[in-house]
Amino acid sequence: MRLKLELRPQPSRIMTWVSPLIAGAATLLAGFALFSMLGKDPFQALQVFFVKPIETRYGLGELLLKASPLMLCAIGLAAGYRANVWNIGAEGQLTLGAICGGGLALALPGADSAWILLPVILAGAAGGIAWAAIPAWLKTRFNANEILTSLMLVYVATLLLSWLVQGPWRDPEGFNFPQSKMFADAALLPILLAGTRLNAGFLIALAAIAVAWLFFARSLAGFQMRVAGLAPAAANYAGISAKRNVWLGMLIGGAAAGVAGVVEAAGPIGQLLPSMSPGYGFAAIIVAFVGRLHPIGILLASLLMSLLYLGGESAQISLALPSAVTGLFQGTLLFFLLAADVFINFRVGVVRRAALPATAAAATALGTRA
Repeated sequence: MRLKLELRPQPSRIMTWVSPLIAGAATLLAGFALFSMLGKDPFQALQVFFVKPIETRYGLGELLLKASPLMLCAIGLAAGYRANVWNIGAEGQLTLGAICGGGLALALPGADSAWILLPVILAGAAGGIAWAAIPAWLKTRFNANEILTSLMLVYVATLLLSWLVQGPWRDPEGFNFPQSKMFADAALLPILLAGTRLNAGFLIALAAIAVAWLFFARSLAGFQMRVAGLAPAAANYAGISAKRNVWLGMLIGGAAAGVAGVVEAAGPIGQLLPSMSPGYGFAAIIVAFVGRLHPIGILLASLLMSLLYLGGESAQISLALPSAVTGLFQGTLLFFLLAADVFINFRVGVVRRAALPATAAAATALGTRA
């Protein structure tokens, strides 16, 4: 007797949406066990991790602030993932967005009009699009794997930013630190909530969620990308261009990630640093799948992932835990979500060994005796 996974005739639609909640609950239980093994009071540790960071208005502002780039990157990635276009390089596209948008802000230091923000944001989107166009072209021209090419370009973008802030864009009055000059006040996103760092980037992220919903639900291109993801053979028979979907999926993801880079550079940071993100581009992959590639789900999942970032910082301060605890919780959440997906699409079946015929059994017995 052995166990095997059998494909379900029809996956449960309800469980598809409930499974992220189950994965979240399982992650909490895993956290409970983890803190116990580390010698911490698990109830106090979970309170420090999930409740303490949002007890104040400043904490709520930080929650929404960190959710903004996650939301932008994840909604852009979801467009491609719906069409089986696997963009893994949102972190690099975010970095290029910060470079292009920040470079324009640095080139216009004397600008005092708030209208400078519009070209800065557009420059960031253009930078993300240009960086995403490289793996799109390699995929459509040479059939190169977009997972590998987009991922490798992340490190190229990071090294380019590091060279800029340590070389031609270094602040001459920055005490030799690898950083650019501070942006002009007009090139900074306005604060939304007094006493916090929450800025207009959150409104940009909400606007992106609304636009994505319209694109996915009401546009022909969104429908075609969805069909290509669910049934590639049917999409090909219907004349839906696979190359067009690759370009569209990659460029949408690049544009959204580029804007996320500008939101960081012109928001809480206010300048260019060697690292513009604590890994938002990679965490957005988890956000996209926890949110089921749906705009509303991504909105909620980005808040959860933002809370994990804040909880990790709180745990470092209050519990003296390493920063890796944030990545541990993110990975655990993704693990349980993938495990739930397996049981949504498959069920466990029992395979019993068939009984041997009498003649075969006798022959086996004789062979054993011999």
